[in-house]
Amino acid sequence: MTINSAAPDPQGPPAAGDAATDHPLPRASIVVAALSTVVEWYDFTLYLFMATVLSRVFFGDGPQSILTTLAVFAIAFVMRPIGALVFGYFGDRFGRRPVLLGSMTVMTAAMLATALLPTQTQVGSTAGVLLLLLRCVMGFSVGGEYTGVMTYLVEGAAPGRRGLVASLAAAASEIGGLLAAGISALTVFFVSGDALEEWGWRIPFLVGAVLAAGTVAARSIMQESPAFERLRQSGSVPSRPLGSILRSHRPALYRTFAISALASVTYYVGITYVPVYLTTVSDYDERWSLGLTTIASVAVVVVTPIAGALSDRFGRRPTLIVLGVLAVALPVTMFGFMAHGPLVRALTGAVILACIAGGLGAVGAAATPEQLPVAGRLSGLAVGTVATTIFGGLTPYGAQTLVQASGSVIVPGAMVTAVALLALPVLWRMPETAAGFLEPGQRSVVTICETTPTGCCPDRGRRPQSRGVRCPCR
Repeated sequence: MTINSAAPDPQGPPAAGDAATDHPLPRASIVVAALSTVVEWYDFTLYLFMATVLSRVFFGDGPQSILTTLAVFAIAFVMRPIGALVFGYFGDRFGRRPVLLGSMTVMTAAMLATALLPTQTQVGSTAGVLLLLLRCVMGFSVGGEYTGVMTYLVEGAAPGRRGLVASLAAAASEIGGLLAAGISALTVFFVSGDALEEWGWRIPFLVGAVLAAGTVAARSIMQESPAFERLRQSGSVPSRPLGSILRSHRPALYRTFAISALASVTYYVGITYVPVYLTTVSDYDERWSLGLTTIASVAVVVVTPIAGALSDRFGRRPTLIVLGVLAVALPVTMFGFMAHGPLVRALTGAVILACIAGGLGAVGAAATPEQLPVAGRLSGLAVGTVATTIFGGLTPYGAQTLVQASGSVIVPGAMVTAVALLALPVLWRMPETAAGFLEPGQRSVVTICETTPTGCCPDRGRRPQSRGVRCPCR
């Protein structure tokens, strides 16, 4: 991954004013949007938490079945950037609200269909193919989901609370992961043996379908993003949002890629891959591995809003740098703890890895939308989902393959450390975007004239600017 973080953004760093509004969204809209991330993360973490069971249900017994199950997860992730581009285009052209309703409706249908799938015992290899197709549909819908929610929250939150609000949505997603871990653990604990593989595995997916349907109903009360409404009223909605971002904000895309890559590898290797690692490497049974992961998920829910609030207090850049340094220093040791040693050391490793991942996800939730202007923001964030595909969807499969091939139990930690080392130089040189912070030498916050077709900077009314031109107000 080569990123030229030093290249200047042709129009300067996006400002706090681009992301926020003087008229925040109603609290009901904020709460519904934030809590709805529960469903997305519930489903994707559920698949990995149930991977060892699903491997037997859809691909049979054998050493390759778990790898095939993880490969399905990885292939489905390829659909995330495609979904992000499609939903991003419609979100930048027609609004954030219809995209959030559409993506969750597709997710509801895919989750219900998964719960009703036939198994390998019933239809042979067709069962695995159907599972793959439905995972691809889910990946497509999720592509527009998380970036849409975070953009909606950042654009609708009060300027000094964007980090906290976005982190609450990240915490809600961790609650989704916690629910997935807890329901998976309860299902495996109370439904065992042949019953688990015949019908018990369907229970967590049915629960997810009910949660998703309820979210669709709740989202019907949400208002449109005020920042997008302002853009639409000014007549400045871009006809080709992705092209506009690629032309004028390429360095910002590099930054969103780097942040997304680091947050993804720490999350998908440090949290969602851990149950598979504990079961196949550390020889814990499925009940213990899911139990340890559930405890780690509780720790993440606590850490996430703290990290978001710290990024509001001290800035996105320093908070990300500290977390990035921890992602370099600790993962190898923590995976060593989980592979060798008593239960307490395994729990320590799982909790510390989960907290690093939760902190990066919380700060990245606000930092990535802030890198881009309102016009074309969702389309630009689709680039970040490419990083999520590479460093999120592919890494559990890659980690398990390398562990089996090399016999080294620290390979997953080394993967996280390598990505963190590549991302840190970009984080070091990124502009600060939290409200109230200025880069050294910056005289004031840069704003975009988007209120009228011939808008002016607030304190330079005598010099009208053409639409969309940045005004370095003094």
